Amino acid sequence: MSNDVLARLGRLDTCGVSDALDKLGLKGAISGIERLSTDRRISGRVVTVKLERDTDSGRPASRHLATAAIEAAERGDVIVVEQRTGLDVAGWGGTLSLGASLRGIAGVIVEGPARDVDESRLRDFPVFARAHTARTARGRLVEAGTNVPIVVGDIPVSPGDYVVADGTAVVVVAQSEIDRVLVAAEAIAAREKAMADALRAGTPISEVMGKSYETMLRK
Repeated sequence: MSNDVLARLGRLDTCGVSDALDKLGLKGAISGIERLSTDRRISGRVVTVKLERDTDSGRPASRHLATAAIEAAERGDVIVVEQRTGLDVAGWGGTLSLGASLRGIAGVIVEGPARDVDESRLRDFPVFARAHTARTARGRLVEAGTNVPIVVGDIPVSPGDYVVADGTAVVVVAQSEIDRVLVAAEAIAAREKAMADALRAGTPISEVMGKSYETMLRK
């Protein structure tokens, strides 16, 4: 079942999933996080990381942030990092991208800055982030938890939720809602394919995008 869910989610884009959430009265769309290092869309189950300010910078950490998440993740998972401290400090970097790519992780989404963007691009590892910076997290941030509840944008994200991210946005779907969101999103995608086919066949766009289009997301 899980593999089927992942395959179906992988065929959808953020707009279709966002429209499905709207139709079902759910929230999940997150704006303002940019795709920095590849042109690929990513999707998968979420492994979370929560970062906070280091209040004891004199004591070095026993391991770098997000390494526990990389080791806990399964192939195809997406790591989602919350770095909402207000510091211009990276919540992800190039060596983490290498480690994640070697484990088959689909990509990373950072609520906050990332660094080593060119390095991640050379490794063809998808990094989505709110911003980019050269400043290291060492001595500035610590990991508050792996696979704990976090917030991205204004959306609560829990371990095991589902996410899709592309050049438009990031969209999170709660694990408990994934089945009905997929059904709704697939119906919307089929409807939009039929609309595109009608346009190519010569149907006027005002007819294709008429009243039925305007009301298609009504509950």
